[in-house]
Amino acid sequence: MQPFVVELRNLRTGTSEFTWEAGREFFENYGDSGILDAGITVAATVSNHGLTIDVKAKIDGSVTVPCDRCLENLAIAVDTSFEESYTPESSILDISQEVYDYVLTSLPMVRVHPEGECNGETTKYLEEQ
Repeated sequence: MQPFVVELRNLRTGTSEFTWEAGREFFENYGDSGILDAGITVAATVSNHGLTIDVKAKIDGSVTVPCDRCLENLAIAVDTSFEESYTPESSILDISQEVYDYVLTSLPMVRVHPEGECNGETTKYLEEQ
């Protein structure tokens, strides 16, 4: 089974729990997201009401991005969630796009190491300018 995909024909009425893991490869499928590495876990509660499907998902883990100041790797914690309702139009429910979007929008606009933790050689060069 693909990550973040629920086979609706096998989904019982009521609530089901799913847990998925995703890494760098997941983000690479979306092109240039700026994510260098990742380790995220998505825990989802899927409620099948017959005509509609409700999803409550909790996303935890971390992603690695380049620091905006020194360009060295910077690990950023991810802790976000979303709730969506769907009216399925096929036999699968794919929440991959939502997971991708919520991870990216949870990241700070300015991605820099804490003060004093940037690459010293790079920051020394920047200070000379």
